[in-house]
Amino acid sequence: MTTTSPAPAAGTSALTFRQRLSRADVKYSPYVYVAPFFILFGLVGLFPLLYTFVVSLNDWDLLRGPGEWVGFDNYVIELQDPWFWNSLFNTFSIFLISSIPQLAAATFIAAVLDQNLRGKTFWRLSVLLPYVVTPAAVALIFSQIFSEQYGLVNNLLTAWGLDPVMWKHDTWAGHVAIATMVNWRWTGYNALILLAAMQAVPTELYESASLDGAGRVRRFFSITLPSIRPTFVFVLITATIGGLQIFTEPKLFDATRATPGGAYHQFETTTLYIWNMAFNQDRFGRAAAIAFILLVIIVLIGLINYFLSKSIATNETKISRRRTARRLDRYRQAERAAVPASIEIRQER
Repeated sequence: MTTTSPAPAAGTSALTFRQRLSRADVKYSPYVYVAPFFILFGLVGLFPLLYTFVVSLNDWDLLRGPGEWVGFDNYVIELQDPWFWNSLFNTFSIFLISSIPQLAAATFIAAVLDQNLRGKTFWRLSVLLPYVVTPAAVALIFSQIFSEQYGLVNNLLTAWGLDPVMWKHDTWAGHVAIATMVNWRWTGYNALILLAAMQAVPTELYESASLDGAGRVRRFFSITLPSIRPTFVFVLITATIGGLQIFTEPKLFDATRATPGGAYHQFETTTLYIWNMAFNQDRFGRAAAIAFILLVIIVLIGLINYFLSKSIATNETKISRRRTARRLDRYRQAERAAVPASIEIRQER
């Protein structure tokens, strides 16, 4: 018994090589276009992350490589180490002192630059100049400004009849000095990002609000800030990540001292503690464990920021809907009250 393949239908023919190539191009070319990003992310992002996790599970040595498998003992040791909690306290203290004034100042500067000023380009470039300076140069300059013996700040305090501040020995004074460095460098950068978001707000909103009698302050808080909320959340998250990974400023603030982070580790941040654990004490396994703990903390804070901003946006949406509903009710009531009046006028006529 022989079988025969069905003949092609009338008016159709087998696909040519060019047609098959065109179909393959439409089907597979998007994956080829996005492949470089995933390959690069896998090489410089995902692989180092997984490799660091493997290192954190071993008693790792820089020269000999993987040593004894210790599992999660490095994590347990670090969570019980008081110096780790000291570094975490210093990190959050510097982060809060720097981020809150930094975001407030960046929002104010962006609002000022959003006005009709003369020489807009000059002022925008001026606020970006501190960001161009390298962090090492910023740290060295400010370490001289906050020097305890010949620093500019202490000289001014002495000239005003005040006692000099021990910037490199007192905990809170050191945190304020390092936070000042961070604010000086990053405030203008964040201001330009917020300025770009402010300029994207439709001008019709401002015009309608001004016709309703809203002033500049009311327009800023009722229109500008709600409109730039996604950008503000982005700036907040990036400032959080950068603040929790601060390294150069505390490392070079007292560069002449052998002990990193001050004589009493009073401004030793978590990243500086990781560097000290890895390259001074040769404990790469514990350093990798600290890095992973810091990663978890950053992710948790980022999620908290996201959910808080989402809940605030939801609440404001509900409030705006309620206001709209109230306005519609007032409008309908006014229409209902106007109808009998018009009927009475017609009857009188």
